[in-house]
Amino acid sequence: MHLDVSDVTGSRLPLFLLFLAFVVTFIVTRVITRLIRAGKGPFRDNVRGGTHIHHAVPGIILTVAGAFASVAAAGASPGAEISAVAIGIGTSLVLDEFALILHLQDVYWSREGQLSVQVVGLTVAGLGMALLGIDPLTEGDAESIRIGPIAFSVPLILHLACLLACVAKGKYSTAAIGAFIPPVAWIGAVRLARPTSRWARRRYSPAKTTRARRRAVTFDARYGAWGLNLEDLVAGRPTGTTQPTGD
Repeated sequence: MHLDVSDVTGSRLPLFLLFLAFVVTFIVTRVITRLIRAGKGPFRDNVRGGTHIHHAVPGIILTVAGAFASVAAAGASPGAEISAVAIGIGTSLVLDEFALILHLQDVYWSREGQLSVQVVGLTVAGLGMALLGIDPLTEGDAESIRIGPIAFSVPLILHLACLLACVAKGKYSTAAIGAFIPPVAWIGAVRLARPTSRWARRRYSPAKTTRARRRAVTFDARYGAWGLNLEDLVAGRPTGTTQPTGD
């Protein structure tokens, strides 16, 4: 469960390059979009024939091309490294507009649009764990490896289930933190969902929805300003006035 120089220059190099390309692309993309929004610098919206071409479009193309190239390379260098960079860049461009794709409308600078930042944070957490070599199914000595898959896979599956529950409950920041600190995900999974989440809409009675709404108001009054300020710093201050999308 560690990363050394031999890992980076060996079998983990494609994953490291994917992680690096993903993070750098997200930072560069957010800087450029904020410059465009402010009307500064040489950058402008990509408009062709009256249609705004969102950066998720080249992102999809790069992701698909990188995936095909990765399969064709079969782990051989330099194809594996090149495809990893393409996938990292493409996936970052797509997830940066995740909220836009989800809502099928341009919510990039709205409060709903900050869901994209939360999804990117969750993805970075997952990639970081993979890069650090967190793999409970294969760790252990020869004697313990026989029981390792069973002993470790059950907690891993439960942890992943808790992370998915947090996402379904609209607790995206909790899921991102819980990816590194499991108890955070466990607590988030058993607590009330955000009142506007899909989980609440499908599973909660009117009385339970009211309870969830009261809890959300209390939580946001206590911690929401800090979280929203952090999201505003990363994503840019939204133009809308909608409620926070997660805790």
